[in-house]
Amino acid sequence: MKLKIIVPITSEVFNEEVKKEIKHYVDPDDYVDVENLNYGPASIECEYDEAMAVPDILNKVKKAQEEGFEGIVIDCFGDPGVHAARELVDIPVCGGFEPSMQIALGLGQNIGAVTVLPNVIPMLHDLVAKMGIEKRIKALRYVNIPVLDLGDKKKLEDALFKESLDAIQKENVHVIVLGCTGMMGVANNLMNRLKEAGYYVPVIDPAFAAVRMVKTYIRMGLKHSRLTYMTPPAKPYTWWGK
Repeated sequence: MKLKIIVPITSEVFNEEVKKEIKHYVDPDDYVDVENLNYGPASIECEYDEAMAVPDILNKVKKAQEEGFEGIVIDCFGDPGVHAARELVDIPVCGGFEPSMQIALGLGQNIGAVTVLPNVIPMLHDLVAKMGIEKRIKALRYVNIPVLDLGDKKKLEDALFKESLDAIQKENVHVIVLGCTGMMGVANNLMNRLKEAGYYVPVIDPAFAAVRMVKTYIRMGLKHSRLTYMTPPAKPYTWWGK
């Protein structure tokens, strides 16, 4: 399969880690290309950041289809531009939120997500409402670590463990979803630490979930419904600076 991973930020801080981790998500004969934005935010941590990222995300999405890619992952838990991208192209497009939640819902009754900053929590409430899964989401928490500081894995794992354990004990959470695709490489360690604390609780890596979901759609010969994601009406569009 030929897959495009769009890291929807201008910073390249995650690129090498994404390329390393992606090897665990794909099959040996898959071709994967990782690309950043040319313009937009250095990270996505609020609605403003997301809005600034979407125009170039859509540019990259359109270009990927023209270059023959079979599926696209927008590598962000907030699913920035995902629905617009599905209107724009005829290949599967996923972000981190929908796939990880769909998998989590099949693994346990009560779901909790742990994200980066409090600014992200209102965005997650909106995404939960759009999916219609409010009754299953029991906790939305944050570790209070900015996206660009997630490279300190020890600090991240300790904070995730604390918030996850608290959500399990106080909010009866049965499945944990990592609320940022920048939290790469920590899901298994967190799951093992929770097991050592007496709780076998699945932990979902959203980037892993997104890649495998796109691959599943491709393998099944499926793309998103044109009754939901209708092709945009033809009209002129004026871009800033043009």
